[in-house]
Amino acid sequence: MSRNQGRRTRKVQESREAMANAAVDLVLAHGLDQVTVETISERADVSRRTFSRYFSGKEDAVVDALRADFARINAALAGRPAEESPLTAYHRALRSWLDDEPAAWHRLPRTGDLLRLLHEEPSLLPAYLRVQDEAETESVAIVARRLGLDAENDLRPALAVSLAVGAFGTAVRFWIAPGERRGLPQLIDETFAALAAEPAPRTTTAASTTKTPTTT
Repeated sequence: MSRNQGRRTRKVQESREAMANAAVDLVLAHGLDQVTVETISERADVSRRTFSRYFSGKEDAVVDALRADFARINAALAGRPAEESPLTAYHRALRSWLDDEPAAWHRLPRTGDLLRLLHEEPSLLPAYLRVQDEAETESVAIVARRLGLDAENDLRPALAVSLAVGAFGTAVRFWIAPGERRGLPQLIDETFAALAAEPAPRTTTAASTTKTPTTT
């Protein structure tokens, strides 16, 4: 990549981040219904036309920061040692992102508010699911390459990623719950430990299965 191409790429990324950050700030401050594409463009100091080159609407701009986070997680996943199982690799990729990334979710005060908004605001859900689906598709491709499998014809990479993403999502839901004191790294460790644990069989005592005779 030439110096000019690198400069253009940085400017494009900076402009996109400025619009996404403006969208999040405005929506958290005023609510989604009170924010327009025009107000986001004005806050980011770009034209309405420029905004439309990057995003289809304000909802896409609000969730765009999560796309970058998922990309960082996938980059960490791709860099994990080949001998790690998919679940271990995904778990450690998450911890690498949380431990090493200065902008990881648990370090930013507004992230909890944004994630709660995603769960509370129905109109944001489609945009969020598109971002999540794109990231999950890339995770499946990475896991398939790690295992030497065909992701189109072998269900194991998709199953492994579904389990890992489910554990991640469970940790996030607990993290943003009112009154939760555990940090996101701890909750992620707990969810993956629970996923790996062999569930104990439920035992029924003889006393609990014995019906008490009824009297008349």
